[in-house]
Amino acid sequence: MADPVTLLQELIRFDTVNPPGNERAAQEHLAGLLREAGFAVELHGRTPERPNLVARLPGTGDGPTLCLLSHVDTVLATPSEWTQDPWGAEIVDGVLYGRGAQDMKQQTATEVCAAIGLAREGWRGAGDLLVVVVVDEETGGGEGAIWLTEHHPELVRCDYLLNEGAGTLVPFGDERLYPVCIAEKGVFRFTLRTTGRAAHASMPRLGDNALLKLAPLLARMAERQPSFDVTEGPRLLFERLGLDFEQLRERDPALAVVVEPMLGVTLAPTVARASAKINVVPSVAEIDVDCRVPPGLGRAEAERRIHEVLGGEGYELAFTEEVVGNGSPAESPLWDAMAAWTADEDPGSRLVPTILPGFTDSRTFRAAFPECVAYGFFPQREMTLYEVGPLWHGADERIDVRDLAWATAFFAAMARAICG
Repeated sequence: MADPVTLLQELIRFDTVNPPGNERAAQEHLAGLLREAGFAVELHGRTPERPNLVARLPGTGDGPTLCLLSHVDTVLATPSEWTQDPWGAEIVDGVLYGRGAQDMKQQTATEVCAAIGLAREGWRGAGDLLVVVVVDEETGGGEGAIWLTEHHPELVRCDYLLNEGAGTLVPFGDERLYPVCIAEKGVFRFTLRTTGRAAHASMPRLGDNALLKLAPLLARMAERQPSFDVTEGPRLLFERLGLDFEQLRERDPALAVVVEPMLGVTLAPTVARASAKINVVPSVAEIDVDCRVPPGLGRAEAERRIHEVLGGEGYELAFTEEVVGNGSPAESPLWDAMAAWTADEDPGSRLVPTILPGFTDSRTFRAAFPECVAYGFFPQREMTLYEVGPLWHGADERIDVRDLAWATAFFAAMARAICG
């Protein structure tokens, strides 16, 4: 079987920081490995520098198609903030450091190695096994999953899909929980605008400072978040934990902090603009707000919760991005296979459904192929969620190498279980 530790090191050493991405060299490396193992491999992209990889191991019958999805682009890294070279892929005390070690070249490496191992041993499922490695996830997927599903849907259509989003161990009292991401929230970003009258800043009372009118809006968003709109994923999570949110917060405050953004619309002001010159009282001021909305809910629910927090007057509201979140059912043959594998590998543990406050390319695949069951899951047990969470997009991103072999075994087992 191909070695996921070596492959992850190789992938980290390709600098695929997005922008600009420049993923071609990494994709060609993966394509060569998969072709050699017997996969039919194609590279397609909007531009030559940023191709998406689609590798298929055809099945022998008409069984379901399983897609192992990942992205090979990463966010930036500032070397001065790291104790190790972000692109050195060094192993220190059994831990591999590098940008992408958690988001998400580790999943690319283990999915590819699992697929190569199956192909080399002669395994063929009744259904097809797809390995899809996309570009551009970190800036929205316009050249990656979105472009691929729009321009080549026939290449990536699938019945089941595994991608990023969850899977890291959560200690919960005496229990060991492995979350499965069954849905992603939608994005309803908006701009708040206030208006006034310009004047020379040396005589501020001659004007009407639009910037000051933003202050109470910021204060309201600092004081509270909107009321909850609990959707299927969190409802099932509470049901399976046997708790409501207040009970969870009392029992495990750290986990409650992770769960709370799943429960409703969230508002996070992130960018402010006003006067272009320091000596001019601004006549217009704006705040950009990152607003995330539970899966299945749209503009009407977003507006209702925004006005709940801000009131209905004193500002103009303009949505700048609107994407409805989506999800998959928590009951499926894929869920059953994952639960059986996890129970065998970590006796006494169990899976629980969650939703992602952000989004992944799973959302794009569900929208393109409504019957596709897509879960986010990369199993890790050597580091907990509380250790891994701060590493996403952070300094000293790293992974315990023992989990690379474990995850590789998982993806191979899912191919056998789903493809037949």
